[in-house]
Order: sequence, then C-alpha cells, then structure tokens
Amino acid sequence: MSIRALGYVGLGVSDLDRWEQFATRILGLEVFTPEPGGPRFCRMDDRHHRIALHSDLRDDLLYAGWEVADAGELSDVANRLRDAGIPFEMAPPATLRERRVGELLSCSDPDGVVTEIFWGPHVENRAPFQSPRALSGFLTGDGGLGHIVLTVADADASMHFYRDVLGMRVSDFIEFERMPGTLVNMAFLHCNSRHHSLAFMQLPTPRHLSHLMLEALEIDDVGRTYTLCENENIPIAMTLGRHTNDEMFSFYMTSPSGFNIEFGWGGKSVDDSSWQIERYQAVSIWGHRRQPVPPPLPTIQPERISR
Repeated sequence: MSIRALGYVGLGVSDLDRWEQFATRILGLEVFTPEPGGPRFCRMDDRHHRIALHSDLRDDLLYAGWEVADAGELSDVANRLRDAGIPFEMAPPATLRERRVGELLSCSDPDGVVTEIFWGPHVENRAPFQSPRALSGFLTGDGGLGHIVLTVADADASMHFYRDVLGMRVSDFIEFERMPGTLVNMAFLHCNSRHHSLAFMQLPTPRHLSHLMLEALEIDDVGRTYTLCENENIPIAMTLGRHTNDEMFSFYMTSPSGFNIEFGWGGKSVDDSSWQIERYQAVSIWGHRRQPVPPPLPTIQPERISR
C-alpha cells in the first residue's frame, strides 16, 4: 500500500460562522483564517490543519486528501491511475500553498468526490495544538485525521477505485437494516493501523458525506462532549454506544451542515500480518440509538481564535 492515511478533508459549508462556533466550542478544534476570504482552517494536532472549511452551499465533502510518504509513492499512485484509465492532474502552486503540502495530484472517485493524493504536509510544532476547551487531544499521527463514511451510487465501482486502484485494504463488512425492509451493506477499508479510514454504503442520497469521525485520546472526553452537546442543545443523531467491528465507543452529533460528526474513543487497531476479514449483522454491540430528525442548530458564541 502507498496510501498512508487520511491527511485532511475540505468541507463546503453554507454557514462559516456557525461552523467556526461549532468547531471551537463543541469539537474543541483551533480555527484560524490566515488570509481574508480564504478557507477557515481547523487544527487538531501538529499539522497546519486537518479540516478546511470553504464557503459553499453544498454542505458536503468537497475533497479528501490521502497521504503518501514521498514523491516516489505519489508517482506510483499516478501510474496506477493511468493504468486504470482514470484522469488526474497535478495541482498548481496556488493549490499547494492552500493545502500546505509539497506536491499533490487530484482525481475524482466514481461519485465525483475530489480525491487528492499528496506528500510533504506542513507540520507546525513551534506552537503546540491547544484546544479552546478542556480536552486531552485527538488520536492522529500515523492513523491520520480519523475516518470518513460516504454514501455511493455503486459500491462495486467504489471498491474498485479505493481498493484495487488506490491500494486500500478491506477491514470488514456490516450488513444491517437501516430502516424496515431496507438492507444496507457497508464496506470498511484501512490504509494504516486505524481500523478504517474510509467506509462506504450504497444509498441514493444527494450528499456524499455521511459522517466524519474524530477520535479523542481519553474516554472521558467523549462523555464530556456528550454532556456539552446536551447543555448546548446540539442535536444528538445517535446516542452513546459501541460498534461491533471497530469497537469504537462513540456518539454522533449533527453538524451545522446536516451531516454527522462521530466523536469517539478506543477504536480497534489492524495488524495486516494477522488480520482476517469478517462480516457483521449489526452496527453496534449496544447503544447508538438513532434520534428523531433534529431542529436547526442554535447559535453558540465561543471566543474566536486567531493565528
């Protein structure tokens, strides 16, 4: 495998101010805007950013940045894309400056999600990450940002792109009844020791991004964040629970864009030398009860962080 991790995501959001409030006050991320009119960057570790917020009415995932080690591995991915007949282009200097990377190529997955493969991320360790709320921090490092779950039109096409072309490996599958009479099969793929950096399910939805997962360093961070959501009337999409396959202890909150944020702890690690693909018939061991469709998010007013 040459894909090492989910390095960053770009989100198109219709309300930047509300998202900044949500990201700082609820998620505990640092948010800063280095250039007027540019994206708002969300920091969660020693990287310049892991999430970029762009003003966009789609309220969806605009692009996902997948990390490789160096120029040689980027060239390897480029050759695989050529062999598969998938067009791509190398990013111009302006895009490299915005993404804070050394080099990247850009293509589209079968559903049109912009997929960026990059090396040379900007590391900012002169000023350690400082959450604007009481939070121990996030599990990133070799495991990358966390994971994304996508809804796709053709699961076989997505599997070919992410597994056969980009070289990710299948962790496992879950088949579950999303609603009475509707069975959904989810595929989970990894590219490092994190149980999955990507999952997808074939569903007819207009939005690509189902949820984005952030993993906290301590279990109490999950409980405190759950209580904070209750206190701030942030809609809970799924209650506290533990998943069957990755055993993540987590809950899901609704973001200002309508897709969910999973806030978790304790996800299982993958060892490729001994890993065996399995199938599950339920999403969770316990909990994760779906809640009614939430009302619009209230306005929350944290103090702005500038950098």
